[in-house]
Parts: sequence; structure tokens; C-alpha cells
Amino acid sequence: MSSVAELTLLFDGGCPLCLREVRTLQRLDRGRGRIAFADIDAADYQPSQYGGIDYRRAMGRIHAVRADGTVITDVEVFRQAYSLVGLGWLYAPTQWPLLRPLIDAAYGWWAQRRLQLTRRPDLDVLCNERCQLMSGQPSPR
Repeated sequence: MSSVAELTLLFDGGCPLCLREVRTLQRLDRGRGRIAFADIDAADYQPSQYGGIDYRRAMGRIHAVRADGTVITDVEVFRQAYSLVGLGWLYAPTQWPLLRPLIDAAYGWWAQRRLQLTRRPDLDVLCNERCQLMSGQPSPR
């Protein structure tokens, strides 16, 4: 096993659906360390360690960073993550020419509405709260 994960998946630790996905991938990885996880909602998240992907950008859609530093986004993150845990066949159809644009569009729709669908504040509110947290100011909520 290498000391560097093949893929580091950036996830929103405040999102219950994101946490479920992370736990599933952790279980499927079985401690092999092929996939690492970085919680973008954690106070110690440092964009410079993850391809320069800041909180706002990371919250807008899923990102991952490959061991070589390449940043990937959207459904490609799931394709590669599930491939690393031996279940790449689950996402293989998402690459088919007729399905790919539909799947990509569906993911785009989800990404734009994820916060609302999970009953969380909108992105501007979350970014303002994070900015206040990082500056040591109390949150207005």
C-alpha cells in the first residue's frame, strides 16, 4: 500500500447525504488507503493542500484530487472513486455517449440544489458564516 492515496475526495461534512457516500466509500476501500477524504466544512480545511479549491468552489460541486495533483469534478469523481474500490462497473454506463450528457445534466441539477434539498442555508450564508468563523467573529445564527 502506498503512503499517498490515489484519490482525495473533498466532501461537505455538514451534508448528511455526502457523509453517507463517504462512509460507503470508506467501507468499500476496506482500509487500503486508495481513497482519502478531506472535509471542506472542517475549520482546518486548507485549500492550498487540495489543488487550491476553496470552500465556495468546493461547496458548489464535488471535487477530488488525484495523487498526481490533477483536480477532477462532478460525476468523474464518482467514476474514479468507485473504480478504485472495485465497483467501477456501477458508473461505467455514465460514460456511454447517450447517457453521459443526461447523467452530467442530472448531477448539475443536483449540485445546484443540494443545499436546498438537504435543508441547509444557501451558499452565500454558509460562506459568510465560514468567513466569520475563520476571523474569530461569532456567527449570526
